[in-house]
Formats: sequence, structure tokens, C-alpha cells
Amino acid sequence: MKFRVMVLALLLPFLAMSKGVLAAQDVPAIAAASSIKFALDDIAKQFTQETGRKVRISYGSSGNFVAQIKHGAPFELFLSADERYIKQLTQAKQTPDDGVVYAVGQLAIAAPKSSPLTLDPDLDGVKQLMDSKQLKRFAIANPEHAPYGERAEEVLKKLGLWQPIQPYLVFGENVSQAAQFAVSGATQGGIVALSLAVAKPFKARANYVIIPQEYYTPLHQRMVLTLKAGETAKLFYSYLQSDAAQTVFADYGFARAIN
Repeated sequence: MKFRVMVLALLLPFLAMSKGVLAAQDVPAIAAASSIKFALDDIAKQFTQETGRKVRISYGSSGNFVAQIKHGAPFELFLSADERYIKQLTQAKQTPDDGVVYAVGQLAIAAPKSSPLTLDPDLDGVKQLMDSKQLKRFAIANPEHAPYGERAEEVLKKLGLWQPIQPYLVFGENVSQAAQFAVSGATQGGIVALSLAVAKPFKARANYVIIPQEYYTPLHQRMVLTLKAGETAKLFYSYLQSDAAQTVFADYGFARAIN
């Protein structure tokens, strides 16, 4: 018995060391909608500070990530900008369940501070700029695979602008690129994620106005673990549902998730 205790005592430091090495090697690849970049970067930093574990995040359009995951991309967790894309993965049997809603996104119209575009929630300024022949370019995310682009299209249709604005539209590959176009001067403005418009790098260069929720279908942003998920991915998934993480999302203009 004493011999066994002695052996165990000798092995404990090596077992602890092995566990630490395994945790260091377990750095999961996370796929995330570009609309949450600034919020998720802050949350990931908090997660690492509190747990000592790291995650590796790739940002892009939700539709493109679905295609990549279906074709074997090694993502362990997917945070979509719209729950419809999560359902596609669940139906394709790429996930253990249908995940949870982690935030509700909002839209904003944004423009460089030097733009002639007057910002207002009903987009009257956009109509006036078109009527005066001054509108040259207007940015939204590509509606074909970016949820924020889909909702921007809904807004423009709701306000009777979808057809008239066609010659002036510039599509971003995702909403982050659309926001870059909208605030950099490459366009005179655009419809973007509120979470990007309020972030310091964008807010310093552009003005924005929130677009009323009644103009578009709510953006229930859902996340789900994939079948490849390891321990760190599962811990991060749980952390994203914590009050600490939800507070960060709220700071970036997301409405709180209700599951």
C-alpha cells in the first residue's frame, strides 16, 4: 500500500504536466459571423484570462461557413448571424443538437462623417440623395450568403428602395466588409450591423442611426458545437452563455438572447 502511494505521489506532477500540455494543444478553430468580431474578440480575451485556454477564431459570412463545415472544415464551434444556417447543419447531421441563441442582432445605417448622406431611421436621406442624383455607391452585405445582407434587402424593399437603389449597390462579401465600405469613403454609406457601427474603429470614422426592428425579420443569432468539438470548445460554448459574455454582447448593441 505504501509503495502504491509513493508511486502515485511521484506520478502526480507528470500527470498534471500532461494535462497542461493537452490543454495547450487543445486550441479549437471557431467559425464566427463577422458581425460579432469586436464583441467576440473581447469575450475570447476574458475567457483566456479566466481559464488559461485559447481559441482560434475565423470570421466570415454564415452561408460560406456552412458550406465549409459540410465539406469537412475542422471547426469545432460555429456562431451564425442567423439561426437558419444552424438548422442546415443540424439537418445535415453535422451537429449533436440544434444549439442555442446567443444574441439578437440589429441593423444600422452608417456613413462617413464627410458623406453628404443624411442619416435617419426611415432612410429618407437615401431617397433624397438619389432624387438629387448625388448617390453614387451604397453598401450592404451580399444577401445571397450574409444574413445582415438579407435583412438589409428586406429593409430596402419595405421602404420601396430596393429597385431604385440597384445601380448604386456595392456588396460586401460579409457584413464586416460592407461596414468597411460604408465608413471608409469607398461608398457614401450603407446598411450594416449595429455591433460594428458602435465599435471604436468604426465609430471614430462614421455616424450611424439604428434602423427600426419592424422593418426586418429579427436576427436570432444561434451557435452550435460540431461533432468535432473538444473540451475547450465546449467550455467556450458554455462561457458564451454566461452573464459576463452576455454583458459584452449587450455593450455592442445586441439584444439579450432568450432560449
